[in-house]
Amino acid sequence: MGARVLVAEDDAKQANLLRVYLEREGHSVQLVADGRAALERCRAYRPDLVVLDVMMPLVDGLDVCRILRAESDVPILLVTARSTEEDLLLGLDIGADDYLTKPYSPRELTARVRALLRRSGRIPPDDAAVLTVGELRVDTGRFEVRVAGRPVAVTAREFGILQVLAAEPGRAFTRAQIIDRAFGFDQYVEERTVDAHVMNLRRKLERDPANPRYVQTVYGRGYRMGEGEP
Repeated sequence: MGARVLVAEDDAKQANLLRVYLEREGHSVQLVADGRAALERCRAYRPDLVVLDVMMPLVDGLDVCRILRAESDVPILLVTARSTEEDLLLGLDIGADDYLTKPYSPRELTARVRALLRRSGRIPPDDAAVLTVGELRVDTGRFEVRVAGRPVAVTAREFGILQVLAAEPGRAFTRAQIIDRAFGFDQYVEERTVDAHVMNLRRKLERDPANPRYVQTVYGRGYRMGEGEP
């Protein structure tokens, strides 16, 4: 399900943060720090999508966008600190598919990337993004949870925890790892908050919350997704 994503960003800290978020979505990510390298890597790597910062050394991001659009139909997401309507229209006029202004949430960027990839047909539709463990189904595209066909209403944070655990059944995650993967670097969440969410999930998912089949405690470590067997 992952795509090949090229991130052209001269801020190394920001570029690495984006790589973490995009790789968490299952994408293969390459980083470049200037416009000339962006053009060279695009021609050699043939990415499925380009995240392109406008203000870059050697070759401006807008020029990179013009050249890439003349050469291919690769989806391009422009990222810039310029936020006027004229800047937005210019970026779209020269061939960008979407436009994101700084400062932005890395999770917003990954959502924009996901939408562009789907619109372009470069990743499968949402109904392919379903994690299944026993009778539990976590649909990451539609933000739906079902147990034995029964819909279960969960909060965004509860869904994030389920998504992390269900992606790797049997693997034990610490609370810190769950916070990092489910909530990201841009939110402050205490470890005891994870315990509260887990309690709520068990009440919603389990026949017997005291003996969970799905969200199980690993003593001395944290939590794991069980196999869902009775």
